[in-house]
Amino acid sequence: MLRIKILASVVPLLAAAVFARSEIVSVSHPCIAVGDTSVELTSLFWTAGVHVAFTDDLARATVRVRITDDADDADFAVVDDGLGSETDSCEAHPANRLITIAAQPVDGGPVIYLSTDGPADYRIYVRSKTFSQREAAALIVGAHGGQRPLPLQAASL
Repeated sequence: MLRIKILASVVPLLAAAVFARSEIVSVSHPCIAVGDTSVELTSLFWTAGVHVAFTDDLARATVRVRITDDADDADFAVVDDGLGSETDSCEAHPANRLITIAAQPVDGGPVIYLSTDGPADYRIYVRSKTFSQREAAALIVGAHGGQRPLPLQAASL
């Protein structure tokens, strides 16, 4: 009888472990390569180094991202044909930066105001079957560590 009780308590734990492993391994998350670093969205909150949040209130935003209709006008453009385009571009290596989208701002993390007009710190163009506009905005802000870009300075001769 004791064996049945032990087996009954172990089987759900094993099933949960197998399910968790398959969830972590098989789920594909939007990812971009930036130099020697890959920046990837993750659903695992505790593993992410940068937690971004979104707001509809410009006054609460720390970073403004504008969606453009012209790829040439964008700082960051995502255009793909769907699944399978460059699957190995973000292979896991020590220089991975994991980003998560939080429901609320976390510990001074960036708060993104996403719009189609007005001034912006970043401009994005997204035509993708795998990336949403929010995911692209989170990736570009996360790739820069959640900071606004530095203003361009005129070179003196």
